[in-house]
Amino acid sequence: MIDTTLNQTPRGRRLHIAIFGRRNAGKSSLINALTNQNIAIVSDVPGTTTDPVYKSMEILPIGPVVVIDTAGIDDVGRLGLLRIEKAYGVLAKTDLLLLVVDPLSGVDTHEENVLAKANENKVPVIAVLNKADLYPHVQTQHVADRLRVPVVPVSALTGQGIDQLKIAMIRSAPKDWIAPAIVGDLISPGDTVVLVVPIDHAAPKGRLILPQVQTIRDILDHDAMAFTVKESQLKSALNNLKNKPRLVITDSQAFREVAADTPQDVMMTSFSILFARYKGNLATLVEGAKAIQHLMPGDKVLIAEACTHHRVEDDIGTVKIPRWLGQVVRGALDFKWASGLELPSDIKNYKLIIHCGGCMINRKEMLHRLMMAERAGVPIVNYGVLIAYVLGILKRALVPFPEIFATFLDHSGPLQ
Repeated sequence: MIDTTLNQTPRGRRLHIAIFGRRNAGKSSLINALTNQNIAIVSDVPGTTTDPVYKSMEILPIGPVVVIDTAGIDDVGRLGLLRIEKAYGVLAKTDLLLLVVDPLSGVDTHEENVLAKANENKVPVIAVLNKADLYPHVQTQHVADRLRVPVVPVSALTGQGIDQLKIAMIRSAPKDWIAPAIVGDLISPGDTVVLVVPIDHAAPKGRLILPQVQTIRDILDHDAMAFTVKESQLKSALNNLKNKPRLVITDSQAFREVAADTPQDVMMTSFSILFARYKGNLATLVEGAKAIQHLMPGDKVLIAEACTHHRVEDDIGTVKIPRWLGQVVRGALDFKWASGLELPSDIKNYKLIIHCGGCMINRKEMLHRLMMAERAGVPIVNYGVLIAYVLGILKRALVPFPEIFATFLDHSGPLQ
């Protein structure tokens, strides 16, 4: 069986395009026209779409995208309001929004509310004036004047205007939605990078985890060489290399052993720290690590993971991190756990948020979570940064990032 993680672009690395509009404006028809497939259910019955529908596809030259179909923004009733709330929830991960407008209904507060929330989340918007085959004489200028965004007339039924819409999407897509290279900007062609990948009871059977696969690909894309070993093989591997490697990258849970076996003149960091930069903002997460020294027994700490997974006996999020922090504060903390697509609404009640590496969400969503923590006044750190901090080796792990290392000063962590 072919491992699809090696052959498909993960959802977290795709441009996220959300489709908003009123019931029966043609949102589901539009997503089918864009994908050229019957992905979404099309019906004359209002409110057919309930939960958001995700479809991964390619739009050249944008590349890999995720198109998200949402419920009608004019839905009614208690359940309707919940569906609208669910629709607005996808803005946190949206890079580009298509606002479908029915020519007969025109523009009112429903569309203006979407535009306001999109502006609040800094999401570019294209208005899609649908049903151009039925209403060919409807002018787009009124919609453009009302919303002050690009307007493209289309027919989701016949395909009219779909190519023009794709061109507008290419023009409106944020140019910086792709995060910096995972590691490519830290290395040069011909460099050797040693990857330390523990194979233990926590490792998925028969494959590597997504950050490891993506990092290997990024190294190869930048014409460098990836040398992958288990933690028990690192010392031997370094001795066998003719030239010392440019960088050693380790799984965070092997940080202590890898730091001991890696010469001081060789840079070392972790997959999780690389992804702290790739998916979010490393400086923010390093700043969050400094809050650890101010924790007191009884403080509330939220451990958040972007996806659900099978828990192992010595799970990092439910066992190891609580144990390490208990050693730091010399007492018990009040831990809460959250997993899935959204953070809890009460994050302001926590003294610290500890987030996973975020490999299964896109950069937009991770940055949104960092912004939520900042607005709530709660420091946030990710697994890899925290582990390096409590083990007393964060300063060394930040050496590959001079701009971050300079701001960290002498905060090397309480455990040596």
